[in-house]
Amino acid sequence: MSVKWEKAEGNVGTLTFEMSQEQVKTGLDKAFQKVRKNLNVPGFRKGKVPRQIFNQRFGEEALYQDALDILLPEVYAAAIEESGIDPVDNPQINVESMEKGETWVLTAQVTVRPEVKLGDYKGVEVEARDAKLTDEEVETELKNMQERQAELVVREDAPAEDGDTVILDFEGFKDGVAFEGGQADNHSLELGSGSFIPGFEEQVVGLKAGEEKDIELTFPEEYHAEDLAGQDVVFKIKVHEVKTKEVPELDDELAKDIDEEVETLAELKEKVTKRLQEAKEESVSQAKQNEAIAKAVENAEVDIPHAMVHHEADHMMNHFAQDLQAQGLTPELYYQFTGQTEEAMHAQMEKDAETRVKTNLVLEAIAEAEGIEPTEADIDEEVKTLADKYSMEVDAVRAALGDMSELKSDLKIRKAIDLLVENAKEVAPKEVKEEDAE
Repeated sequence: MSVKWEKAEGNVGTLTFEMSQEQVKTGLDKAFQKVRKNLNVPGFRKGKVPRQIFNQRFGEEALYQDALDILLPEVYAAAIEESGIDPVDNPQINVESMEKGETWVLTAQVTVRPEVKLGDYKGVEVEARDAKLTDEEVETELKNMQERQAELVVREDAPAEDGDTVILDFEGFKDGVAFEGGQADNHSLELGSGSFIPGFEEQVVGLKAGEEKDIELTFPEEYHAEDLAGQDVVFKIKVHEVKTKEVPELDDELAKDIDEEVETLAELKEKVTKRLQEAKEESVSQAKQNEAIAKAVENAEVDIPHAMVHHEADHMMNHFAQDLQAQGLTPELYYQFTGQTEEAMHAQMEKDAETRVKTNLVLEAIAEAEGIEPTEADIDEEVKTLADKYSMEVDAVRAALGDMSELKSDLKIRKAIDLLVENAKEVAPKEVKEEDAE
């Protein structure tokens, strides 16, 4: 096959390739068999018209488009492989020549994977972070666990205080008319939680069970419902119950209630300390990794085709839709609730998508520059890890992964990240300027 690749500006170029007379003949034969099935020609049964009669009646050129559609995927793929380019988007195909009895000539406008000009990536400076766990962090976690064991107890004839939970009815009015979505019965509200419109919870403080009150307030200017944003309203409320938290004593008995595997508070504290220490070390390690990657990406130069960003944003949108589905929502319902649109969401995701694309391109370029390749031992270990994770047989995992190309690519990226982290230089955090602190 005659193939020619001409790079233009940026990441776009023209690929010229041919379909031989033999290929064209094969395509025309297949195209004829395709159209023949539904062809009605007087004197012949449906689907039985001879090729010669078809050519006389309709002309062989009537098969050209179908033949091109049949041949193009395979021929284009072969041209791509021969030229050695790496397309990142669907091509724009143009027919240059389709003369009868001659080689067909086509061109394709192709967007290819961009070249990455690496900057410094070994020895980038990252902030040194302390992974030592403090006693205060352990005590805070134990206190949080203690708080989660608290019970709500009804306070008889006592005014509601900040932190209490009140059970109340409310209905909102604007200009004396009840507005949609502003009414609820037996609603549970924790005072001080900030879950209601600013100013509402503060005006409930001091009320007792059985008391009623008109709460006057103004909706925030940025409120999602345009007809209420910035508007003065009145909520008529009635308090049914006031409940307060009763926090149990943090002792051996509570420790056993919190974790069935321990017998004493000391054992619980030891277990919590170990968990928090591991989590902190992982957090510090992840922060170092993220900073090293970010520095390497920042130091690199790459002209990213918009098609790659768009495709990555599509991928992110699909994951977002799956997450919504797991929560029992559809994208349509989400957009309705938030006032967001699919187009606006996609545009928003493209910002993160561009960072993701550049990061992957830079990491791939680093792996290439360093000659990083996963070993068979690396692959075997990863397959075993996946088999254990999903409770599958190793052979079944290998069959599902096919040629292992995607797995190998993931391992190359991980090894490139390991190289960045191993060579990063930890430096003391920069002192905060006095004016920044202020």
